[in-house]
Amino acid sequence: MKTRTLLIVDDEPAARYGMRRVLEGNFRIVEAGSAGEAREVSSREAPALILLDLIMPDEDGLSFLRALRASGDETPVLVVSALDTAGTAVEALQHGANDYIVKGFDIEELRKRVANLVQLAELDVENQRLRRELVADGQFGRMLGGSAAMRRVFEIAERVAPTDTTVLILGESGTGKDLLAQEIHNRSPRAEKAFVAVNCAALPEHLIESELFGYERGAFTGAAQLRKGRFELASGGTLFLDEIGDMNSVTQAKVLRALENRQIERLGSSQSIDVDVRVISATHRDLAAEISAGRFRQDLYYRLRVVTLEIPALRTHKEDLPLLIEASLAQLGARHGPQTQLERGVGLSPEAIQLLRRYDWPGNVRELRNALERALVLCRGSEIGAADLPEEIRQNQASIAPLEGRAGDALLSEVDFREAKRKFEIAYLKRKLEEHKWNVSQTATEIGLQRQSLQEKLRELGIQRPGK
Repeated sequence: MKTRTLLIVDDEPAARYGMRRVLEGNFRIVEAGSAGEAREVSSREAPALILLDLIMPDEDGLSFLRALRASGDETPVLVVSALDTAGTAVEALQHGANDYIVKGFDIEELRKRVANLVQLAELDVENQRLRRELVADGQFGRMLGGSAAMRRVFEIAERVAPTDTTVLILGESGTGKDLLAQEIHNRSPRAEKAFVAVNCAALPEHLIESELFGYERGAFTGAAQLRKGRFELASGGTLFLDEIGDMNSVTQAKVLRALENRQIERLGSSQSIDVDVRVISATHRDLAAEISAGRFRQDLYYRLRVVTLEIPALRTHKEDLPLLIEASLAQLGARHGPQTQLERGVGLSPEAIQLLRRYDWPGNVRELRNALERALVLCRGSEIGAADLPEEIRQNQASIAPLEGRAGDALLSEVDFREAKRKFEIAYLKRKLEEHKWNVSQTATEIGLQRQSLQEKLRELGIQRPGK
């Protein structure tokens, strides 16, 4: 095994000598007597760990540490200082140190701390290598896809995840935009902090502003107590603005200001609150067309699309179907096995496979998973047949037919866009609810909404189950 190198940075030769004697049995030791010399030695030697003194002439250890982290260098740093105060230790850790030990330490304690930090760093490197291999093999967290198009998405997402860059995810409904956003967060330095998701399309216009920015007590009728908004709740972590293309123009302006100033104001307050969030947004809409139509702000668009990831529709990479089907069957089998035939393992008949390949999947991966779950629950034997698949797949017809007849003409002849949208939402939700016998939970799952969000939408549109 290659001998790992440690860099000891201290202006006192005696201190460097003492640490060298303690550690040189297990590591190769290089030394630097100043921050400037440490930069030169570090770039040349690529140490596995830096042992850093804080009090040095010309440039102190904290300044060196800040510059090291600002440059993107993630080499582990163990601060070794004579300053024995909690405040100094906390400050060092806040600026990127991995551990802190006070001079006068026990020799075995130093050896243990160094060994732990080196081991953790090696595990992190190994984890990153394994993640890169999975990406190359067509896996990014819970997302799968071995096609060139999907691997390209995964590779860019893997590179952008460790940064703080704002990301815009494009793709049709059901392609997995939320899964991609979650995995980018999981692979970022913010992974230990909150991932807060907001579905901008599911919230009524009069609620989205208060949801994002919060409100003070008494800000409006019903505001009985202070409530923090999603920006505040996500501070230190990631805010995922799903379906941002459906956000109204007033809220767009406020989101733009929040991104530019990293500050928000709760409704009913003029006091600015600092927020530290990474924003990932997603939409199925063509934002360029929305900008041309005056429905989306161009300046916000440029703020959001620092890095753009576009997830392809499933119909464009059907070569991934076998991988997606196999993974879905395994996951669903584990969930439903005790209640069905799945504990024996269920496969697909040749006819069923042919139908799945022929279908164009307008609902993308979400529709595929739902179709397989339905088939798994309904099939009687150890094989899913054509008869177990949903009718639209057997007939090779999208479940949402084009607008036609009097109902379609009525919608298309509506002058006011918002009224046309409202009427379509009513017709669409009623159809989906009827398909699921008015089971709100099942309907919400199929159309990609939270149950609470769907209930709020039904109240907003005045939709009630027949007979109520």
